[in-house]
Amino acid sequence: MQTREPAAGGARPTSRDVARAAGVSQATVSLVLGGKWRGRVSERTAGLVRDAASDLGYRPNLAARNLRLGRTRTALLVVPALTNEFFARVYGGAAAVAAEHGFGVVLYPSPEGVGPARDPFASARSALDGVIASSMAVGALDAIRGSDLPLVMLDSDPAAPGSAAHVNLDVADGMRQVTDHLLGLGHRRFVHLASAVPSWTFEVRARALEAALRAVPETQLRTVPSPLDVFGAMEVARRTLTGPGPRPTALVCDDDILAAGACKAVRRLGLRVPEDVSVTGFDDLALATAVEPELTTVRLPAERIGQAGMTALLDVLASRPPASGALPVTLVPRGSTGPAPTA
Repeated sequence: MQTREPAAGGARPTSRDVARAAGVSQATVSLVLGGKWRGRVSERTAGLVRDAASDLGYRPNLAARNLRLGRTRTALLVVPALTNEFFARVYGGAAAVAAEHGFGVVLYPSPEGVGPARDPFASARSALDGVIASSMAVGALDAIRGSDLPLVMLDSDPAAPGSAAHVNLDVADGMRQVTDHLLGLGHRRFVHLASAVPSWTFEVRARALEAALRAVPETQLRTVPSPLDVFGAMEVARRTLTGPGPRPTALVCDDDILAAGACKAVRRLGLRVPEDVSVTGFDDLALATAVEPELTTVRLPAERIGQAGMTALLDVLASRPPASGALPVTLVPRGSTGPAPTA
């Protein structure tokens, strides 16, 4: 392939230089490098333009292009405070898809961990193309609701108004998988160590667990709210295991962090996991294999929900219908569950 001369004087090459080298108009260069050439420019001409741009080392001036389009090519991802690796993985998935489309993702943890988050910019409308927000930060950026800035909600109530799209995990099926696993091991006395954080995703888990056990005779279920931290969960689990009545044989936890606290409580009471009490988690964080015994838990595809959230936002911006349907989740049985004790 013939090598073309760079722009005179070593200056940064322009689209005019690319057009001259390829023997086409600047409009054709814009169409090809903007990805809008199909049906308007031949494959051969598009190849000539790409080759010329590559040979010259041409890079589009994205700042100027974005000003012309009225776009910043920036999305905001609002999550709870970053004390949970799950949301770091969500960000990784969203950022990977964004990069493929020339977008950037700004990560904004809600200052209080959950609830409202202030607009991190002087004006979100002028600084952003859209927002992706976790249901655990459902009150985030109230200032932009009702504006023309699209909002994609992750793991949230699909019936809730005000969002351009919803991307959900099938957490109800995850809880059903947990229940089936424990019932198959003979467990009938359950405690649900439920996250005290108000969120649609935790409400769905509770309803799914209740419904699954309601259909099985002679099962008992007690739901106990717990702070979403290891030592808070440990104390709640300790009180539950030493309370009146028959001791539960299975602790079903809304999160791996809660499950880690529950395991600590079992051991500090001189009991064994899983011989005396089985414990399950949710998320499959790195923590799940760091504890001993390793946690039986539900694996949530964090990267995939981030990818799907960013894809949904791109679809909305392009006036395409976003994909529907919940992402599947998988039970991962490990050493923290075993047959129910006979006594």
